[in-house]
Amino acid sequence: MLDKNGIAKRIAKEVKDGYYVNLGIGIPTLVANFVREDISVEFQSENGVLGMGPFPFEGDEDADIINAGKQTITTLPGASFFDSATSFGMIRGQHVDLTILGAMEVSETGDIANWKIPGKMVKGMGGAMDLVASAENIIVAMMHTNRAGASKLLKKCSLPLTGVGCVKKIITNLAVLEVVPEGFLLLERAPGVSVSEIKNATEGTLIVSRDIPEMKI
Repeated sequence: MLDKNGIAKRIAKEVKDGYYVNLGIGIPTLVANFVREDISVEFQSENGVLGMGPFPFEGDEDADIINAGKQTITTLPGASFFDSATSFGMIRGQHVDLTILGAMEVSETGDIANWKIPGKMVKGMGGAMDLVASAENIIVAMMHTNRAGASKLLKKCSLPLTGVGCVKKIITNLAVLEVVPEGFLLLERAPGVSVSEIKNATEGTLIVSRDIPEMKI
């Protein structure tokens, strides 16, 4: 089973040389810490940053340099800062190659709910709806179950949707799954996790079509 850093490390393997990548709030922000040093990647944040680096070490933080989640960040040589209108122009113009988002729920048809729990106060929907409407390659980073042990990979989302039919791949603490027309196709299992454990933690249709290899991270 993976922790949050393990999920981020596995997702980093999906990042290719030359990609422009948007990192959502939560686990996705950790991905920048694990990208291979021999490839060139530009991380974009919708608050107006292009060229984010790993999180700063304690004591090296600059409170004026933050990501969309208001976490302090570092920037790489050549990084640029701009207004949010320009940032969303990049997103809506489909200039981002990969979007990595957190989620509270994902349905077997690729719907995602990640912005609101009814009855709880939220500051706003943020940029996630623009991201899911514009991106062609969306990977979700999430825990497979909630704190009560209930599945977050569902037949149908129960929370307000952020986007419909947009998620391509999901990487959780238990597995790597691809969204296909028939449901969740199991591609890999986390170290020490059995296929039966993944089945028990997945409410939506789980497709196991072959021997499932263990993740290499």
